[in-house]
Amino acid sequence: MKPLTGNTVLDLTRLLPGPMATRHLLDMGATVLKIQSPAPEHADYAKTMGTAADMDGEATFFYGHCNAGKTDCVLDLKKSADRARFLTLCKTADAVIESFRPGVMAKLDLSFETLQTVNPAISLISITGYGQRGAWAGAAGHDLNYMALSGQLIEFCNAHGDITVPNIQYGDLLGGAMSAAYATVSAVLHAKLHGRGCWMDVSMTASLLAHTVMPLFAVQATGTAPLADQALLNGGVPCYRVYRTQDGRHLAVGALELKFWQVFCKTVGRSDWAAQHWSLGSHEAGDAASAALSLEVQRLIDTKPLAYWAALFDGVDCCATPVLRLDEAVVHSANTAYGSVGLRSAANGRTVSTVDFAMKTIR
Repeated sequence: MKPLTGNTVLDLTRLLPGPMATRHLLDMGATVLKIQSPAPEHADYAKTMGTAADMDGEATFFYGHCNAGKTDCVLDLKKSADRARFLTLCKTADAVIESFRPGVMAKLDLSFETLQTVNPAISLISITGYGQRGAWAGAAGHDLNYMALSGQLIEFCNAHGDITVPNIQYGDLLGGAMSAAYATVSAVLHAKLHGRGCWMDVSMTASLLAHTVMPLFAVQATGTAPLADQALLNGGVPCYRVYRTQDGRHLAVGALELKFWQVFCKTVGRSDWAAQHWSLGSHEAGDAASAALSLEVQRLIDTKPLAYWAALFDGVDCCATPVLRLDEAVVHSANTAYGSVGLRSAANGRTVSTVDFAMKTIR
């Protein structure tokens, strides 16, 4: 039995943060009812967000990934009869997750207080970009804006000052989906223990800021966050950075501890580097000695293709791994034990597998 079996969640969300949060809850055993508007302009437009190549039947792969396994329930919450049906569902549900702007639930006469009148144990989880209160509460935004205002986007800045926009939506997924899933489980547990639900306010921007831990520590210590290649964990030391290979691919070296660095050096035939490690005081993050040794390592790694280095380090316990493309990652043995991710077959254009959540109940 999965840990959330027997719990019901009503999902009022659209696009990525809320649907992924409820997808996680579903994969942990919850029953999820996705409340859909009958009006196309108010439905979850993830169904059509993309090109024809992104479609799997009538909906996009994006929509299918986030919503597979949920039960659709079509309700127009602006109509009193459908609002009454929704409140009937609330009587036996454990949580409602919504991602409207602040105040919309109250305008629909579905505030937390209203939900509590029909079921004191129900919880409301509200996902917004900037929270339910404050000067930015009602402002529009997307993942890129939440990352920008949380101090995370600047961490994707290279040594030349250029920012790369990542194709992983950290604001939506970490700040939104995972934070909301955690908030839901916490609220449901509170209701089980105390008999009353909670209203959980999930600010995606604030959640991102709370997880920007290493730069926050630097600000606390020095008053400013380090630039790229200047800190222990952002490429500032030779033992913890990414190196380009001969064929234009990359090798990730995470030999942060001395014992791993020593094994790495022995494996590449450069035991003379073994004593040059930040923990021994030979260099500090971002200094000239770090830069010089990093250049030496880069020159060596640049002499062979990635396949060579991947084979050399296979089974060697020193935290050196190939930087994989996504099509390689989904079939790599590090990931296959936890299920599969749906991919479009080049042969027939169909989805060849479903999404499994990367968390398993052992007993």
